[in-house]
Amino acid sequence: MSTLIERLGAVLGERGLIADRGEMAPFVTDFRGRMTGAADAVALPANTDEAAAVVAIAREHNAAIFPLGGNTGLCYAAVPTPAPGRLAIVVGMSRMANLRAMDRAANVVTVDAGMTLARVHELAAGEGRQFPLHLGSEGTAQIGGLISTNAGGTGVLRYGPMRDLVCGIEAVLPDGSVYRDLDALRKNNTGYDLKHLLIGAEGTLGLVTGAALRLRQPNRSFAHGWISVTGPEAAVELLSRLQDRCGDAVEAFEMLNRAEVDCVLRHIPRTRLPFETTPEWSVMIELAHTDPDADLVAALEEVMAAALEAGLADDAIVAQNEAQAQDIWHIRHSVTEAHKIEGVGIVHDTAVRNSAVPGFIAAADEMSAKLFPQARVLVVSHLGDGNVHYILMFPHDCWRALPDGEAKALEVEMAVHDIAMRFGGTISAEHGIGRKLTSELQRLGDPVKLAVMRQIKQALDPDGMMNPGALLD
Repeated sequence: MSTLIERLGAVLGERGLIADRGEMAPFVTDFRGRMTGAADAVALPANTDEAAAVVAIAREHNAAIFPLGGNTGLCYAAVPTPAPGRLAIVVGMSRMANLRAMDRAANVVTVDAGMTLARVHELAAGEGRQFPLHLGSEGTAQIGGLISTNAGGTGVLRYGPMRDLVCGIEAVLPDGSVYRDLDALRKNNTGYDLKHLLIGAEGTLGLVTGAALRLRQPNRSFAHGWISVTGPEAAVELLSRLQDRCGDAVEAFEMLNRAEVDCVLRHIPRTRLPFETTPEWSVMIELAHTDPDADLVAALEEVMAAALEAGLADDAIVAQNEAQAQDIWHIRHSVTEAHKIEGVGIVHDTAVRNSAVPGFIAAADEMSAKLFPQARVLVVSHLGDGNVHYILMFPHDCWRALPDGEAKALEVEMAVHDIAMRFGGTISAEHGIGRKLTSELQRLGDPVKLAVMRQIKQALDPDGMMNPGALLD
């Protein structure tokens, strides 16, 4: 191992290599502190050439590479778990955070993989553009990790997930070569589009080092609202009415149950409820348009009034200023932080067609009451794209008393996933598979698809050095 460390040090320098066990601790533990791995070194390359050299050195020493972005994932894909006797190198991208190019006319920004999502937002805004991916961890989440997990967020309804926002990728492949596809052409019909293999691959096919991202025209008119709907069925109907009235101006449509909202209000400072009591079911809405004269507030008020009259809702508010809008979305974007305080949440990332969401939730509620009565059910759903984060929240003391927490978590996951599959859904909509759901993917995934995935992995990474244990068991 000493030879490996010496060679890495020669390439990376003092700032780019960590070999002390104590200093490595934050790089081998997931951000919630639930899973800790092990590594022999943490490499922090400053550029693509250094990253390629690290992979080449690892290959010569038969060491495994574990890519690390902002460490905001929920499925442990960034936690290193090397096979016994195999050396392990965590490759963090935090020093690769540079702007490479801004092309305002083409609406493309090219950045290093270690740039945070928040920084991309700043750069886009400085050019009168927007990058329309938004999620709660944007100050920490890095572009490479967002690509590798095909991240979603609140804007998928209108803009799609990361896959729809990436127009080029640079990556170090397992053999140490560098795949460069950053031309970002609208039309390029020259065979396989290899970037789509890397998007969502969770670092198992290569190490993403750079990306070209599609920018959009900024929205200049907005409307934000919170409506208390009578249930998920009413929320689905409200979504249809809103899309009929406002088209693709529907930017976000988020549904939360009472327990979820109360959890945030209980634990997160500066959160305020605009109603006298917490609604049984809440829908938070954002409308946005590039036309500064679009009267979205009037449109939202019109749809809400009709929903109240039709009995789909019993209360509603429309934000009258930016501060009120921020109050609404502060609650929505604080759910993950509140969960960490509340207890141990078994978080599911299921998705079904949005028309099937009410039935899925009802079936999951019935199952949860029967099998896991000690857990509180929290629901937060990107309803517009059918993504339901169905969470069973166990009190800390209850969880500590379990003889085997991992076995209980798997029991819960299997029960919820079975219901999602029954409704024609998926077990992972935006969080990925990581190390958390490999057995579930094997159990429930399409055998033909899994076989092809394994063939691709074998072709590109025959030695299994890139993030072994993630995605494919």
